[in-house]
Amino acid sequence: MKQRVAIVGAGVSGLTCGIIFAEHGYRSTIFAQEIGQRTTSGAAGALWFPYDAEPVDKVIGWALETYQVIIDLSRDSHTGVSMLELRSFSRTGEISIPDWAIPLGAQRLKQSVTSRGVEKSHLFTSGFTMEVPLMDTTRYLDYLKERLTNAGGSIQGNVRFERLEDVGREFELVINCSGIGAKMLAADVDLEPHRGQVAIVPKIDNLSCAIVCDDAPLMYAIPRTNDCVFGGTNEVSDNWDVDPTSTSRIAAECSRVLNIDNPRVLANRVGLRPFRKSGVRLDRGRLRDGRTVLHNYGHGGSGFTLSWGCANNVFQLAQNVR
Repeated sequence: MKQRVAIVGAGVSGLTCGIIFAEHGYRSTIFAQEIGQRTTSGAAGALWFPYDAEPVDKVIGWALETYQVIIDLSRDSHTGVSMLELRSFSRTGEISIPDWAIPLGAQRLKQSVTSRGVEKSHLFTSGFTMEVPLMDTTRYLDYLKERLTNAGGSIQGNVRFERLEDVGREFELVINCSGIGAKMLAADVDLEPHRGQVAIVPKIDNLSCAIVCDDAPLMYAIPRTNDCVFGGTNEVSDNWDVDPTSTSRIAAECSRVLNIDNPRVLANRVGLRPFRKSGVRLDRGRLRDGRTVLHNYGHGGSGFTLSWGCANNVFQLAQNVR
């Protein structure tokens, strides 16, 4: 009989790990305090693109592996994954196209307009475009949960562990996908919360691509099936409360770029990106009670982008457990 596996954390990393283990016959149970839209993953823009994660060489490998999986999922509308043009801009100089993006079709923008007719020469100095997967979190997280349960896995919410050893002894293997919670659960001083706040606004007519600018002030507008995500912030803070000043700034900057009147804000979401200064932690260790623990956290702003690549790596590590 396959091992019983406990996954701590119900964000995209935990769900993806749970699916891979369950679909390989393991008895997988996810434990988390928050599930679904209440997780940090629920507050993400979830556009596939490596962001705010280290080290670059490993991150790009995991991202490209995830890309191939997500491309396949985009062919099924039930998943909530679709392909979307990303237009990435700079306000301060010539933007660099990452080497890894060129084989995926990234090209420098030659036209001086965004999709809504905003003159690039006025707001931005350069940009590039490429087609990337978008995971609509309002649908994709439900898809992952359904896929997990269809494979025999389960999720238990409202569970808070003080330490990883608190996981029941009936689980021989523990997988730590606790995100920023690993700061306590794994006593990891390298983790720091990169606070992200977004505003959900009604669907915007004629916005057919994602507009992103990483220069200060950070802004992005990501159209989804039923609404649009305006962002954002990236500051070192563990404050989960919505900041009205940030909401106003986000809405105003996105509206300025899109050349529209400020839309009505339907909802605000805050998430803490689990950035790890020494890089994503994906390794094997031992709990104080002797059980094996596999760590998979510290993905920063790239949780969705790295999810399948990292989960496959975790599964490979599990096959070598003795």
